[in-house]
Amino acid sequence: MPIAVAIVEDNKDLRVGTEYVLKSSPAFEVVGAFENAEDLIYRFDDIKPEVVLMDIELPGISGIEATSILKKEHQHLQIVILSVFEDDENVFQAICAGACGYISKPVMPNQIAEVVEQAFSGASPMSPHIARKVLEMFKQHLPPPRADYNLTAREVEVLDMLIQGYDNKMIAEKMFLSAYTIRAHIRNIYEKLHVHSKSQAVAKALKERLVNKK
Repeated sequence: MPIAVAIVEDNKDLRVGTEYVLKSSPAFEVVGAFENAEDLIYRFDDIKPEVVLMDIELPGISGIEATSILKKEHQHLQIVILSVFEDDENVFQAICAGACGYISKPVMPNQIAEVVEQAFSGASPMSPHIARKVLEMFKQHLPPPRADYNLTAREVEVLDMLIQGYDNKMIAEKMFLSAYTIRAHIRNIYEKLHVHSKSQAVAKALKERLVNKK
């Protein structure tokens, strides 16, 4: 079965050219070519595209807003942005809205078919410099490293032994420290981890891999 493709492009020459390229191959069926996103949204259930080639700057709602609207209703729809805009803000918003790919204009005719096939197969077609932008942006938006609670090396050692099931006396013997010192370390561990018992400390250490981080 040919891939059902819809095109949203307000530039008539680009829209007609893209449609011509896709129609020239039996691998694709152009189910709609629109100059604005509203018409695609209105007719979506009638034409049921599998891949949408979407411009950003459109009369009416933008391609990014249209992408967000369509993806909320049709999660399996693949939308590729084709745009002259290459700034971080547009790229980031488009990806967050649900676009699976982002290609800089102008798009070569032989590239259009490849972009559609990649999107349909589950890949993320992107111009190389856009892909680099996306990687950099996601690096910047990574969550901060998990807190280590400022445990000292000795406290981590005690915590590791608690995880292994040692009691205070056994820990003191293995570390050649007094029981009083071990109790002090354990009190500090509880305070830093915001827990109130050995079991809570062990559970938190295992969940957050606190010992393995040292």
